[in-house]
Amino acid sequence: MFAPSVYAQRRAGLQASGLSGLLLFVGNVDSPMNYHDNTLPFVQDSSFRYFFGLNEPGLAGAIDADSGEATLFGNDPDVADIVWTGPLPSLAERAAKVSLSRSRPYAELAQAVAEARAAGRPVRYLAPYRGETLIEMGRLLDTHPAQVKEGFCPQLTRAVVALREIKGAEEIAEMEAALGVTHAMHIAAMQNAKPGVVEYQVVGIMEGIMRRHDWQLAYPSIFSKRGEVLHNHHHDHVLQQGDLVLNDTGCASGGGYASDITRTFPVGGKFSTRQRELYDIVLEMQEAAIAAVKPGVKYQDIHKLSAAVMVERMAALGFFTGDVDAIVESGAYAIAFPHGLGHQIGMDVHDMEALGEDLVGYGDGTERSKLFGLGYLRLGKTLKAGMVLTVEPGVYFIPALIEAWEKEGRHSQYINYAKFREYADFGGIRIEDNVLVTEDGSRVLGEPIPKTVDEVEAVMAV
Repeated sequence: MFAPSVYAQRRAGLQASGLSGLLLFVGNVDSPMNYHDNTLPFVQDSSFRYFFGLNEPGLAGAIDADSGEATLFGNDPDVADIVWTGPLPSLAERAAKVSLSRSRPYAELAQAVAEARAAGRPVRYLAPYRGETLIEMGRLLDTHPAQVKEGFCPQLTRAVVALREIKGAEEIAEMEAALGVTHAMHIAAMQNAKPGVVEYQVVGIMEGIMRRHDWQLAYPSIFSKRGEVLHNHHHDHVLQQGDLVLNDTGCASGGGYASDITRTFPVGGKFSTRQRELYDIVLEMQEAAIAAVKPGVKYQDIHKLSAAVMVERMAALGFFTGDVDAIVESGAYAIAFPHGLGHQIGMDVHDMEALGEDLVGYGDGTERSKLFGLGYLRLGKTLKAGMVLTVEPGVYFIPALIEAWEKEGRHSQYINYAKFREYADFGGIRIEDNVLVTEDGSRVLGEPIPKTVDEVEAVMAV
């Protein structure tokens, strides 16, 4: 947790956003693994944790947007709890840790909501993303869960996004702490991905490094020699000499902040000529994008810049033909780069996207593209100092995509399908870092993780 004043300042910032009524934040509850008392690792709702700080189940917070008064709702431990858990702080003591003087039993939350509604005051809340929260909100508002989903407050969402997307120094420190452990995880993966090893053995080594800090993954690891499968969470392949492995793995710090790093490397420690040619293209795509990150620039435009670098370099190898800008604007490039360049990152690996991806990543006159590939870009709007985002371009050879596009003749004036077919068994390459938008440019967060061909080969030779 941060200093109590941090949470007081955050709540004051929300109260100053011009909203009225009661602002309601329901925290997460435990989720049973297979019976009530055997639970999955607990992850707090990020917006509740942002404003109320506490990382434990069964809590809710309310902010009176008119008076600024905030209240923590929860339960004091009783003897039955203490038998199983040992001594626990009182609700008032927990409230004091986040600069709150008001706390009430959780059972009184429904009454507080009912009183606000009876007085004609709006009860504003963020879009629920968990079934348990949806049901609880339905109980508190005395309405059907379907109406709860429709009744979230876009104005509150925009106010929360405006606060959470600008990271304070204490948040950057948490993210760099997470990146320090992630650095060790990626180095270990490079050094243990040897011929004859099964992918899950390397994943286990990485997770062991993380668990020694009592931390959790920020998302399920993608570690696979089938890197062309963008969200490949299977780890059952036996690694062979020369396989190209894509490792997209990050952890969450003790304070709940995520890292999200991808590296691609060859089993055996040496890139082939064909692998090196395409790897250097992806690295150039990423370097060009990072150099372009600064306040006032639309991330949608940086995505296109990265795509243009790819098209120009791959055209020299025979994959594309024609005007580079025309290929980018047509969307033809997405046959090899079918996802967005990146997203915001913070307390969530895809920061705040549970609140509504377009509300978080677009706005300010920037609209999501309808093109395949560019349409998957999660962050398109104008960048501001203090944002943290991922920059993760890639090149992939997806046999089903190549076959489908060739069959329908899509973009045949730009795409050399015969050349793409030659690489149908290549796999995929992605390189990803976490980047802070500064006042006059950007800074890659964390200790550098090897990513040039020479750096990767050197660390794998150890």
